[in-house]
Amino acid sequence: MVSSQNKTFQDEVVTAFQQLQSEICSAIEKADGKGIFSKDEWQRAEGGGGLTRILQNGNVLEKAGVNFSKVFGTPTPQMASKLQMPEGEFLATGVSIVMHPESPMVPIIHMNVRYFEVQTADNKLIYWFGGGIDLTPHYIDKDDARFFHQKLKEVCDKYHPDFYPRFKQWADDYFFIKHRNETRGIGGIFFDRLQENEEISKEKLFDFVLEVGKSFAPIYSHLIAKNKNLPFGEKEKQWQLIRRGRYVEFNLVYDVGTKFGLETNGRIESILMSLPKQAEWHYCFTPEPHSKEAETLALLKKGINWL
Repeated sequence: MVSSQNKTFQDEVVTAFQQLQSEICSAIEKADGKGIFSKDEWQRAEGGGGLTRILQNGNVLEKAGVNFSKVFGTPTPQMASKLQMPEGEFLATGVSIVMHPESPMVPIIHMNVRYFEVQTADNKLIYWFGGGIDLTPHYIDKDDARFFHQKLKEVCDKYHPDFYPRFKQWADDYFFIKHRNETRGIGGIFFDRLQENEEISKEKLFDFVLEVGKSFAPIYSHLIAKNKNLPFGEKEKQWQLIRRGRYVEFNLVYDVGTKFGLETNGRIESILMSLPKQAEWHYCFTPEPHSKEAETLALLKKGINWL
């Protein structure tokens, strides 16, 4: 049975995530200047549901998704084992975002913030927070990379001096396409299964996760404004489609959130909202030496200090 104290905390998290979704959609509509997010409310037969909001064919954004979900229920023993969670009544809620721009000069961006808890059969509450934000430029601009990582470091440093270096390394390791031996982009921060300890309370962890979420709109609005009017041609568009292909590979092969959604019978359209409208795979594609494409490919590796 869920205690009234924890039910209040659940409600606080859910309300904050719903508000975050609304704030981000409003800010991104303003940054795009044309596109409007549609609303698609859905229910999960086993318990819970969510609200998927999609913007398509905007001035800047070809396809953007901002998804809120709150799902709950009892996983099967097989599901609990596969997802590495204890058996019991679970609740998972969060906001997940992926944005694919029309211009190859504007980067792809992803963010996720989430809260997960399980009430075990012996009435023990096990919870954790997770999330992250990462940037996938089609063409790496070192000034943009520095700006992006500096903003994330500022958020992390408010809560713990180890958060940025720890979560930056975690992102490098997580957003890595093993079969290509390349990172998905320039990383960012990633964290999972965060719990309170002697240094930080549950409430402070929630404040941190929410501040990561609130950093999304100003960061991406800046990157849109800076890059949306840069010129590009057919060569850059082809490279964009190839890089989108890498993005698809990561999300379908490695992404934990995608796997969780599929294992818990989530809504497939909402789970796969992260995929672009178009992508390409060219057999043995190799960029020309010393080209902008080759320079970007050379920077898709772990351990780069962007600051």
